[in-house]
Amino acid sequence: MSEQTPLAQEQVEEIRKEFEFFDRDKNGQIDLPEFIELLTVLSPKTKASHVQEGFTLIDENDDGFIDFEEFLAWWQEGWWEY
Repeated sequence: MSEQTPLAQEQVEEIRKEFEFFDRDKNGQIDLPEFIELLTVLSPKTKASHVQEGFTLIDENDDGFIDFEEFLAWWQEGWWEY
């Protein structure tokens, strides 16, 4: 993902609230089932075939989870494109 313009702290906290809402098990990471739920809510027209691809793109360290920094970069990039 590309470099983004720094966000104001207030913006980061709003994005963190979104992240924490979808981190259902409160482990500080979003796994694939949580990501599917997230996309179902935020972008209902997302094609199922794009979910795994999108998850893989966001999970930059390939650990099988999306951490907050990865989520923040994705959010800034334009999540609605997924």
